[in-house]
This record gives sequence, structure tokens and C-alpha cells, in this order.
Amino acid sequence: MFRIRLQPSGLCYGADKAEDLLFAAAAAGIRVPAACRNGVCEICEARLLKGRALNTRNQHSIAVGEPLMMCRTRPLADLELEIPAVMASGNYQPRQYQAKVIDVRSISHDVYRVALQLPRRRDVAFHAGQYLSVILPGADPCYFSIASSPFAEQIELHIQASPDWISAQKVIDALTSGQDVTVELPHGKACLASMPDKPLLLVAAGTGFAQMKSLVDYLRETRYQKPVKLFWGVRKHEDMYLRSLAQQWQEEWAPFSFLPVVGDDEDNDWGGHHDQLVRAVLASGFDWQDVE
Repeated sequence: MFRIRLQPSGLCYGADKAEDLLFAAAAAGIRVPAACRNGVCEICEARLLKGRALNTRNQHSIAVGEPLMMCRTRPLADLELEIPAVMASGNYQPRQYQAKVIDVRSISHDVYRVALQLPRRRDVAFHAGQYLSVILPGADPCYFSIASSPFAEQIELHIQASPDWISAQKVIDALTSGQDVTVELPHGKACLASMPDKPLLLVAAGTGFAQMKSLVDYLRETRYQKPVKLFWGVRKHEDMYLRSLAQQWQEEWAPFSFLPVVGDDEDNDWGGHHDQLVRAVLASGFDWQDVE
């Protein structure tokens, strides 16, 4: 294990010779600005100050003073790197941004998937699992879980907006108006500020799946290999708006398993699906000391 020191922040973490610097930093709870994760966007560019490193795209050694992409670099010795805008876990303070609405798409009878582009995406930091607020003129903030990974180029939201939900409908109307919107992030403590060292149990109800998607995308991108089990509870089958995505994760990612819980009740005011979800989790037989 090699020691990686980042300047001017002074943050340090460990990485072995088979590990890209970007993903090792994420596992240590250090947020390095990134987007494409394959060396193209150059957002994770740093400069080598000390040590020896390998460019995994061309298998060439990187000389001191040369730039490098942290997503495509592995250490051959202890390293010192120069890279701005790096923060440790817990250091993210909420800030307001003007977001460009890229897409608003209906993905079920009452859920919309929204894609936002923030200016200077490199400077926007959040942990997987956190949420943001949409701030409309003359209205209280509306809060939505971020459904995308911190590495993603765009911010994804899942907004449930039934016709009788006036505040949610106002948000959808604002997002489809063609105007930029004000968002504030990050918020929330139910997140991954560092890589867990135990298997993960994830539990969501309804559009709480958005938060789970952020977590799962992040875990997959950082090559987490411990078991991850997701329980997703809904009232009716049609409410499980991205079931095919969860099933795809299960097919493609060996550590992941998915357990849908459907209340199958037509009463939209019925809250029993939450009780059913809790019972399903409790009946799963987990040793609660062995999971997070």
C-alpha cells in the first residue's frame, strides 16, 4: 500500500499498485472532481510532484512535473500530487447553483426522471445518498434525493408528481418551462461519506429508490465487492418504476441482490406497505452486527 498526499489540501490516503488513484480516494472518503472516469474529460487532472506512477492507458511511466488523470493512474511508489478542489468527507457545505434542465421525462404513471446540468460540475460536491432542494420564486424549497453518482456529469432526480400534488406539479411545470432553476446542495447525512467495510443493507419505499440508485451507482463505480442487498417497497406493481434497472444490477453485478416488496393495494392512502417492507427486512435473517 502506497501513501498518496494531495496538495494544497494536505489530505492523505492509501492506494495499492493495482488500484487507480481516483477510486482509492473515493474509498477513503476523499472527493476528487471527476466525470467520465476513463481519462477523456480531464476533470480529475493532477500534477505529479513526487514519486513514480503508471499511466494505465498507454502503460507509460509518468515523470515528476507531468500532468496525469487520476482515473487512469496507478502508484508505483508513495506519491505527492497537486490537485485543487479536493475535499475530505464531511466538508461539503450547501451552496446554491443555477441548473440547466437537460431533460424531463415521464417514466411511470406519476414519476418523472429529471436531468440537470450544473455549471462548473467539477466544483459541485456531494456524497452518494444525499439530496438537494429546488428553490422556486415565492415558494418553499422542495427536496429531492439525488439519483446519480457523485461521479456523474449530470444530476438526476426522480420526482413523484400526481395531479393532486400541487407543490410537485409546480416543480415539474418550472422544470419544463425552458428556464434555468435554482438548486441547493448537498443536504442529508444518510449517505456514504467513506467506503463501508461491511456488507450493505439498503431499504427504500417509493421514490426513495432514487437515493438507492445514487448509492448503487457509486458502489459499482468504486468496485465495491461486499454483498449489497436492496429491499424496495411500493403500494402497487406499477409504482416500481425502475424495477428493470434493479434487475439489471442483479444480473450484471455479482455482489448485488434485489428483493421487491409490493403491497398490492389500490388504496393510495394506505400506509401498510411500509409495515410490510419492515417485516420483509426483519424476516430476512440478517445478523445486524454484520451489516451497515
